[in-house]
Amino acid sequence: MSQLITIIDYGSGNLRSAQKAFQRAAREADIEANIVVTNSAERVVGADRIVLPGVGAFADCRAGLFALPGMRQVLKERVIEAGVPFFGICVGMQLMAQRGLEKGTHEGFGWIEGEVVPLSPKQTDLKIPHMGWNTLSQAKDHPLFEDINTGPNGLHAYFVHSFHMQTTSESPLLATTEYGQKITAAVSCDNMVGTQFHPEKSQKLGLAMITNFLRWKP
Repeated sequence: MSQLITIIDYGSGNLRSAQKAFQRAAREADIEANIVVTNSAERVVGADRIVLPGVGAFADCRAGLFALPGMRQVLKERVIEAGVPFFGICVGMQLMAQRGLEKGTHEGFGWIEGEVVPLSPKQTDLKIPHMGWNTLSQAKDHPLFEDINTGPNGLHAYFVHSFHMQTTSESPLLATTEYGQKITAAVSCDNMVGTQFHPEKSQKLGLAMITNFLRWKP
C-alpha cells in the first residue's frame, strides 16, 4: 500500500530537491510512496508522513508557515495528537523548539525543549554561516541512523546555517557535529525527528536517512 508523504510548501525550503531526494530514496528502497509538495492543510490531514523543510531566518519561516490557513492546527493534530511521523529539516527542525532568537524572540512549536541560538565558535577565523560537509557524532541509537556510519571516519552531512537548536536537556539530542563548538545536528522525540543539515543534499548519508524515515514505525 502506497504511503502519502507531504512536503509542506510555505515559501521557504529546497522543495524540488527534497521531493526528488524522497522519490529517489523510495524508488531505490522499493517503498511505495506518493511524495507530494503542498501548501494545503487539507492535504496534510491525510498524510502518512510529514516533512517540513526550511531555509532562511526563523522568524520569516515561522510567519510563512503560520500564514497558511489551518496549517498550524493540522500539524498539532497530526503530529502531536495522532503521532504521524514527522521530519523537520534545517529551519523546519528549528521550528520544533520552544523559541527562536533570530531577529528578536519568536515562539516555535514547543515540541522540543530548547531555543534556537546563534552559532558562536571559539575560533574567530571560522566563518558564519557554517557552510559545508561535516561528520556526525551520534548521541543515541535511533532507527533514523540504522546502517549509517557516523563518527570521525563516517559519512558526511551538508550544513548551511548561522543558528542551531540549544536543547534544555540531553534527552532529545540525536547527533551533534563540531564547528568550533558542539552543534546540534539532529534531534528526536517520540514520532518526531529533525536535522540541522540537509539530507536532500547529503548524498549517501542523506538518502540512507530518508529511507530509514520512510520505513520508521515509531
